[in-house]
Amino acid sequence: MTDKTHMRLEVEQIPAKVAELLDKGSDAINIAAENFKRADPKFLVSIARGSSDHAALYLKYAFELMAGLPVASIGPSVASIYEAPLKLKDAGCIAISQSGASTDIVALAKAARDSGAPAIAITNNAKSDLANTCSATLDILAGPEISVAATKTFVNSIIAGLGMLAAYTDDVKLQQALKALPEQLEKAINCDWSPLIAPVSKAPSLFIIGRGPGFAIAHEAALKFKETSSKHAEAYSSAEVLHGPVSIADASFPVLALAARDAAEASLMETMGRIASQQASVFATSDIEVAGIKLPFVATGHPLTDPLSLIVSFYSFIEGFARHSGFNPDTPKHLKKVTVTR
Repeated sequence: MTDKTHMRLEVEQIPAKVAELLDKGSDAINIAAENFKRADPKFLVSIARGSSDHAALYLKYAFELMAGLPVASIGPSVASIYEAPLKLKDAGCIAISQSGASTDIVALAKAARDSGAPAIAITNNAKSDLANTCSATLDILAGPEISVAATKTFVNSIIAGLGMLAAYTDDVKLQQALKALPEQLEKAINCDWSPLIAPVSKAPSLFIIGRGPGFAIAHEAALKFKETSSKHAEAYSSAEVLHGPVSIADASFPVLALAARDAAEASLMETMGRIASQQASVFATSDIEVAGIKLPFVATGHPLTDPLSLIVSFYSFIEGFARHSGFNPDTPKHLKKVTVTR
């Protein structure tokens, strides 16, 4: 391909779309936060699938770390297939769907509202069934996303949730970090991760490692390897990988560590040192010294925004890797842009 793919163009739009959401979406973010403040939930539940579920996992760690609210993911089939009643009157609900069209996501959000929980929709379609079902809606304002592989919608879904968290907790540092993020994401697009290309091309599979919010983007990165490049990848936390999976990470097995500047970085990199000692090909976004190859990264100055710069750098890499591998990342095999499930 000589022209830029839709995926590449959409990755390049991320900084501007983040800035637009923080500007034009601020009123909706504050309204959603007020919904939670009034309800004073004792815990939160999330409803999502695919990349949206990875965004929900990111927000799970964020709300637990910053607000002290436990967050549980509920399988949408509990409502849509099994029609089981849920006792959620003391909960808050976050439902994430780019299209807002999946009937199972809508059904569970309705069940949450019927049980008394305030339900916040995070969606790229403010007129969707999900938006109409929930008590408040955060339009992520990402604009049309043509590539099947979600990129800017994933990032803006997290930004919307982090904005709500910052307003809910009155956290000035997080608000400032979000405001500074568009410029940092612009830099992140240009991080060169090309050293990954050759070892990953030769391997049938790889591990992607993260911790905390970084674990969520490890899942997103693993999905994108499958979607865009038909390359098998598995995501693990740096703790869980030691409980069995580490045994197959030997010579020529690639391991990508998505390390953020947070409290888990040192322990994550300690695990990478152990894996590197097994002769695995370790690549890490950290300045902590271990055997392996350092990948460039953009530090954002806040532990809850740092992983977002990493996923933007990864998106830039994976689009090029897909083309290098002979795939069009805009049109993955057997996939459609909107997946409607029940």
